Formats: sequence, structure tokens, C-alpha cells
Amino acid sequence: MDVSQDGNNSESEQAVRNIATDKLSILIISGRSGSGKTSVLNTLEDLGYYSIDNLPLSLLPDAAHKLVNESGIRRIALGVDIRTPRADLSKFAEMHGSLKKTYGAHAVKVVYVTAQESTLIARFNATRRVHPLMSQDIDSDNAKHIAFNLPAAIKREEELLEPIAGRADIRIDTSSLNIHQLKDSLREHVGVDNQIVINLLSFGFKYGIPIDADFVFDVRILPNPHWNHELRNSTGLDAEVAAFFADYPEVAEMTDDIDKFLTRWLPEFLHNNRHTVTVAIGCTGGKHRSVFITDNLQRRLADVMPQSIKVLAKHREKNRW
Repeated sequence: MDVSQDGNNSESEQAVRNIATDKLSILIISGRSGSGKTSVLNTLEDLGYYSIDNLPLSLLPDAAHKLVNESGIRRIALGVDIRTPRADLSKFAEMHGSLKKTYGAHAVKVVYVTAQESTLIARFNATRRVHPLMSQDIDSDNAKHIAFNLPAAIKREEELLEPIAGRADIRIDTSSLNIHQLKDSLREHVGVDNQIVINLLSFGFKYGIPIDADFVFDVRILPNPHWNHELRNSTGLDAEVAAFFADYPEVAEMTDDIDKFLTRWLPEFLHNNRHTVTVAIGCTGGKHRSVFITDNLQRRLADVMPQSIKVLAKHREKNRW
């Protein structure tokens, strides 16, 4: 397992994306308005995909080329829907075939997102948003009918999207799915496992509890090296402080207890659609006790956590040492 310590805050976000294979995956995301295409794109972004929404179909080949060949991105999700120029949609078959020929049929997949008409109507009514076809000038005999009729707009959109829907490799009906179920469904379809970054964060209570902490452990009950003048300028990363703690069995006992708790429960977050979990460990000043325990826990957990969990150790008060 890849293990690192003391990173910037951006490490947590980058780590999820860095745990990726070299397998090329280009997903074309389309579907009916109100079905959840944006949620799908956001979810794929969480799973390590580079996502672009509302991309005109005519720009799809250029976008794929630049992202794959110039930027070296291997996971791409491109959103194409009814907002693209209407003439583009009729050329989808040609565009789709060209992409499969260039990058391989195994690499290019079409994901079509849909929902029952009654669900779509309920969603538009709940959000009070206007259907795209009701806000555009439509060059047809029944333009006025569609402009003021949501069911008619939904039906017309389905017809216009048929060139894409007919070539869908993956169809997802979101009528009865919540956001967590949608994420599970996407992971299953695209074959991407959830990735989690565990931030073990030492801190000093005198400077406040981290506001983003999921768990907080208070280790102020342990012996404090601060009162040993020879150790006052040292930190929990130094050997002399480790030697000091070795004389107090309660330090090892508390470390063991926290270790057992985290080892048991952190892997459960893989099934909870989380991408980061922050475990804050605090002492008075964030220099000795919390730093020592955080450092030890990072090494222990890195050895036992599943491959999809990355463990980082960070020390919030480091600039105060």
C-alpha cells in the first residue's frame, strides 16, 4: 500500500484520483432531462473520472483526443444531451463509430439515464425548473403545444435522443433510486471500486477542534512530555519522546484501543459512499502525545487496511512547533 505522511490538504482529494488503473474508459453520458445526468457525472467525478457536462456532440472527438493524448487522462465522462445543437444528435451514430474505431469498442461506452414520465414530471414540478424544450424555439408545427406542455416536451425529447438511446451500453432508470443507490449502480456498471482517504490528524485542543473531523479522540489523559524540560522542544516524531512514552503502558494501551476501533469500523465506509474520513487525535498543544499516537496509528493502519483505503498522517499544529 502506498503510504505518505504530512501532506497538504489537497492530498486527500488527489489521492482518490491517483488510485487508478491505466485502462482507458470513455463514457458518453446522455439521457432525459430530469433523470439525473448531472448526478451521474458528479458521481463519476467522485470515482476518478474527468467529467464534462453539456458538451456539443461536434466537439466530442476533439475533447476525447485532447484529454487522452495531450493530457494523459484515462477516465473520461462526457455529457451530451438535448441542449446540444439539434443537428448534432442525428450524427451520433457516425460520431460513436468513429470513437470506437479510434479508442477501441471496449473503451467507449454509452450510458443512458432515464426515468418514468411520472417521475420526471414530479421532479420538474418540485424544482420548478423549465424543461429545455420548453425554453427553446422549436422549429416544428407543434412548437406552441410543446412550449406550454411538459408531457409533450418529455415525449419529444425522448424521440430526439433515440439515436443515443438506441446505442446505449448501460441504461440506468433512476425513478426509484436515491443518490447512494445511484452511486452503487454506477460502480457496478463501470467496474470502479470506491476509494477512501483516511486523514489521521493530530491537533491541539487549545487551538480548537477540527471542524471537519468525523471522529475525535482525546489523549490528554496520557503523561505529557511537555513537563520534561529536556523534551519540551522535541515532538512526538522524535525518538526521545518515543522512549519517554515506552515507560508508560497506558500510552500503548490507548493506542491499541484506538487502533482496534478504527481497524474494525473504517472499512465500513467503503460501503457508505464516502471518499474521505478524518480522524482527529488531540492533546493540549498538538506537539507530543497526539503526534506520537497519530504517527503510530498511520503505520499500523496502512498495513491492515484494504487496498482501496489510503491512510495519511497530518499534524495540524506543525507550524507552531
